[in-house]
Amino acid sequence: MRRVDREMEHIISAGIDIGTSTTKLVVSRFSLMNTAGASHVPRIEIIDTEILYKSPIYRTPLADGETIDIPAVFALVRREYEKAGIREEEIQTGAVIITGETATKRNAEEMVRRLSDEGGEFLVATAGPDLEGMIAAKGSGAYDRSKKTGRTVANIDIGGGTANIAVYQAGQFKGTCTLHIGGRLIEYEGGRVKKISRPVQELLALRGWHLAPGDRVDSQVVGKVTDAMAETLGRILSGYAGPEDAPLLLGHPPNWDVAVEDVIFSGGVSECIYGLNQDEAGADGGAVYDDMGMQLAETLRTHPSLARWNWIKPNETVRATVLGAGTQTTEISGATIQVEREALPLKNLPVYRLSLGHETVDVQDKIFRGVEQALALYDPNREGRNFALYLSDVPHLRFHDVQQIASSILEALHQQADQGQPIVVAAENDIAKVLGQSLQARGAARGVLCIDQIRIENGDYLDIGRVLASGVVPVVIKTLAFHS
Repeated sequence: MRRVDREMEHIISAGIDIGTSTTKLVVSRFSLMNTAGASHVPRIEIIDTEILYKSPIYRTPLADGETIDIPAVFALVRREYEKAGIREEEIQTGAVIITGETATKRNAEEMVRRLSDEGGEFLVATAGPDLEGMIAAKGSGAYDRSKKTGRTVANIDIGGGTANIAVYQAGQFKGTCTLHIGGRLIEYEGGRVKKISRPVQELLALRGWHLAPGDRVDSQVVGKVTDAMAETLGRILSGYAGPEDAPLLLGHPPNWDVAVEDVIFSGGVSECIYGLNQDEAGADGGAVYDDMGMQLAETLRTHPSLARWNWIKPNETVRATVLGAGTQTTEISGATIQVEREALPLKNLPVYRLSLGHETVDVQDKIFRGVEQALALYDPNREGRNFALYLSDVPHLRFHDVQQIASSILEALHQQADQGQPIVVAAENDIAKVLGQSLQARGAARGVLCIDQIRIENGDYLDIGRVLASGVVPVVIKTLAFHS
């Protein structure tokens, strides 16, 4: 086993959040160390995170109502890197996350992929409302509170277009839900309604209320809309979604099976809820809102349907998601890995989770069926799209068992159309080194990447960075769901 000493290693991370209303950036430094004893399997972990730079809050650059101004975003990011005193090539990990209504723009996927490709050595593209909620919960302090207190904490991250809810109990993820609740869903100009979003239009139609462009911003109907949003949020936090909530529900209903005890609000609207907005000057010199955000915040703060929970102030409000993206998305693989350096970095590999059921019975059949299902999911037309095979529920393996698994993987992956791409296998436990070496020894003509000590689910995507000095690789597990 290769010796891994206990010297500290540092890597630079960036988080970029391109949201409905605002865009922001954070640069961090991770400290890595082997936390295992000298006689144990090495375990390299992130033991400290230091925030090096937080950008101002910028209005998200849009070319028009349906298109992100990509050159303006690139100019903003490069300007902030310069102010942070950091070069793009120094960024070794981190994430670009596109959130809220911005993820629905026609060039959203192009934007986030280009920025991840050009914004650093290993800056990954992320999207999807469930992931947004989880990242914001970690950036706001909700996750840490649940871990330290053992309580069930719901983080509600409310921006311009969506409210992303993530629930944690004693540090364990319990579920998510995303709602069309946000400050920019009704926009104003000159004291009158300028634009009404589609979800609010559907709510108005369902309730039989009338609101139209040109109406005054103090219309009683705006108050009815914010009341309805608060009532929906109250029901969702209770774990229930009724027919009256349908216009405001984005995706699946609440999927946690525990009772929420504490609530924490983050995101731009939370600045108004906690009365912090006057302290946050935007890039244009002040906090000026031409939307329903202030009215929504006041309703949420005072509405009786939200009074039953214990309210906790966040560590971060409007920057919760960007801090989570920059400091909480990266994991470190085990030190007992087998990778070919020239094949890295790899990005956007879909994951197929294959459970071995804690037994070695019928392993070959399980692997063949798993690979066939993975190909049907990720490369149905046999165009050569690669994927990562994730082995979970792995039993204690003897040498013979590892050889059998390696042979089965090699034989099953002969079905892949492109035999020039590397074989990528991940595992929960410390088998990557021996499995990778077994794959190579059994004549794998392709490159082999085996990593371990990580947990992944079907539907996730895997990004693997270059090998660090300590012999480990940074890993980001993410989703890439651009909702419409």
